[in-house]
Amino acid sequence: MLFEQQSEYFCVCILNKGNYFNHLLNFFLNSTQLQSSRAPSGGWRSLRNKQQCQNQSKTQKNEVEAEDQEKEIKEMAPRASCQTMCPAQELWNRESQNRLHCFEVVPGTESFRKPKGDPLRAVKEYSRPAAGKDVTKPSYLRPPDVLLKTVCYLIDEIAGSTSLHPWTEVYSFVFDRLRSVKQDMIIQRLSGKDCVAILELTVRFHIYASYRLCGEPLRIYDPRINDTHLQEYLNWLFDCYKTGTGPYPNQEEFQTLGLLYNLGSSPATQDVLELPERLRQTPSLKLALAINQAFLEGNHVHLLRLVQKLDFLQTCALHRHLVTCRRHLLLIYSHGYHSRNCRFPLDRLAQLLSLEPSLTAELCQVYGIEVNQHNQVLFSKSAFTEPEQGELNCKLYHSIGASRLSPRDRGKWIPTSP
Repeated sequence: MLFEQQSEYFCVCILNKGNYFNHLLNFFLNSTQLQSSRAPSGGWRSLRNKQQCQNQSKTQKNEVEAEDQEKEIKEMAPRASCQTMCPAQELWNRESQNRLHCFEVVPGTESFRKPKGDPLRAVKEYSRPAAGKDVTKPSYLRPPDVLLKTVCYLIDEIAGSTSLHPWTEVYSFVFDRLRSVKQDMIIQRLSGKDCVAILELTVRFHIYASYRLCGEPLRIYDPRINDTHLQEYLNWLFDCYKTGTGPYPNQEEFQTLGLLYNLGSSPATQDVLELPERLRQTPSLKLALAINQAFLEGNHVHLLRLVQKLDFLQTCALHRHLVTCRRHLLLIYSHGYHSRNCRFPLDRLAQLLSLEPSLTAELCQVYGIEVNQHNQVLFSKSAFTEPEQGELNCKLYHSIGASRLSPRDRGKWIPTSP
């Protein structure tokens, strides 16, 4: 019908040659209007809905492909079959080569030329990957439950023992064996709640070690190496929190520890701010955010007051920033109370620094600040000096954490085996 009307109209235009171009223009305009009037209403809306459906189908397809890829990766991961903390072949090799640690031998055989290894105490040691060495053999890999059992043994029986000493040797042993656990986890592409449980125990150990071994000689303890491994464990743990299904009852605790350990760090702050509202409003995270804000604002007096509310392990995570806070506070007071006739009470300064008066006097002397015989501090901006390397022993000023170390607090970093 439309075609017949258009044909008749075109013939009339040919007969009327004078108005040919005007009629031709009107012909095309009328045709366009006629077609648009017959177009179904809501065309753009239907097109948009169609595009949304296509996008949703693509998203679902990508999710299915990601799940399939994850299943393929898990299927490709080596199967672990070792049911002991140390593979039998490794235990035999190290025993024959006299490479067993004193914590791994049968009691009473330490004086033997080749001490006998105890299968219940020996733990697989860390070894670097080498050419021709197959690290994926099932008999050398420990499954997740054995790895968790191994970590619990290292924390409860070795790191938490009061009879094993020196603690630097304990740290060296546990540190190496935890690296071996991490190696097995990576080879098996471990994830899920077992992975989270292992990482949480490991993070507790490294945070406590950073506090207890602070100030030790570098040949015994290197804080940078401990920090590198701790940061890797924290990032891995937080990634498990984000990608896992949960629930994770200890997430609040470790998000708090991560922020306190990385005080003033933009990535650490952003990670906490991106958490769900229910987590951000928990008491420990609100306190950690307040401490972080005080640190960024340079309000060190307020920060040291808030630190009094932390528990022992949280103080261990924060302690490495306390030296900087106290130094800045003394520097500010050296300028603010710079006067010949000004005398600042030592007890009041000790309260602000959260230290004993004797330790406060020692700290003032380290920075060149005079303390007279009447326990009065004489601040002077010209007398303030930076201590020489090795002169400031951070471990002497651990009074905040040491005062809270009790059997009840020990359980917060050395949890019982699940």
